[in-house]
This record gives sequence, C-alpha cells and structure tokens, in this order.
Amino acid sequence: MEVAVQYFEKAGKSNTSETLSVSHRRAKALGITQIVVASTHGFTGLKTREVFSDPATRIIAVSISGAFEDEGWIMTAQERKKLEDAGVTVLTCMHSLGDDVNDAFAGDSPNKIVRKTLYTFGQGMKVAVECALMAADAGLLDMSKNVISIAGTDKGADTSVVIRPAYTRFFTKLRVREILAKPR
Repeated sequence: MEVAVQYFEKAGKSNTSETLSVSHRRAKALGITQIVVASTHGFTGLKTREVFSDPATRIIAVSISGAFEDEGWIMTAQERKKLEDAGVTVLTCMHSLGDDVNDAFAGDSPNKIVRKTLYTFGQGMKVAVECALMAADAGLLDMSKNVISIAGTDKGADTSVVIRPAYTRFFTKLRVREILAKPR
C-alpha cells in the first residue's frame, strides 16, 4: 500500500485547511466516519465540521481541561455552544498523557515518558494520540472502527493520523496506523 503524507515546512495554524483536506480525502477512501480534533476555542472544530459536512460523520472536539483556566486556554460557554449548534460533540476532561496527579510530583511516570516520546514526532502527534485516548475513555468512539485524529502546534491543525483507538488503561493496544500530515 502506498499512501501520501503531507509534510509541512513550518508548524501551525496556516496548515489547517490542507490538513483537513488530506484528512477528508483519506476518511472517504477508508470509510472512516469518526473524527477527533483538538480545539481549544472552537476554530479547528468548526473548520473540521465545514470540511466533514456529512452529518453521518461524527466530529468530536476535544478542548483543554479546566486546569488551564488561568492561562486563558479553556473554551467559553459561547464557543462550546457554537460547536454544539454545528453538530460537533465537545469533550473537556483530564488529559490522558499528563497534567494530572503525576505532574504534581517529580520524576518520570509512564504517561510522561509516553508524552515525551510522542513529542519527538511533534506537538501535534502527542495531542492527536492523547485526544483519541480521551474520546475513547469518554465513551464517544466506536472502538471497533478506526478514527482520524487531528491536532496541531499551538493553534489550528498541522497533524493528522489514522488510529485504531484504545482506552487509556489499555494504551499499548492503540495503533497509529497512518500518518496523514505533520510538520517536518
């Protein structure tokens, strides 16, 4: 099998349209109807719904946990409503690869090691895998089917992967089946 990968010279929001286009083409080719997307304030979630306009495609926007309120990174009620009105499910919960009790203590826990390893592929790769885990744990995915998980570096989307999902407690069963887009 030969599948093209979209590599970007620079990470960031400017790659959002191309990342979503690549993801949409591959979703159609593979018959994938569940999309997970990182979306802090709703921009990427709404853009994803525009591209994946078929109502049979489930879009799950994963926002950052409430622990980041002081940084101004949490989704407002108005932003959440816009997404939900567009037919996007919004998930806000604890991160599966960090920012939890383990972070309150020094040393490397297993989730920190996994997080650091995924960061070697780029911030978007870590976030894409983490969002798929979070959506699975929340019961929002059909676990018998692949999912496309889309994330980015800071804002927008620059990373997309096809994942065989797994629950966080069964992390070693998760598989990144295809990389569709990422920064170089």
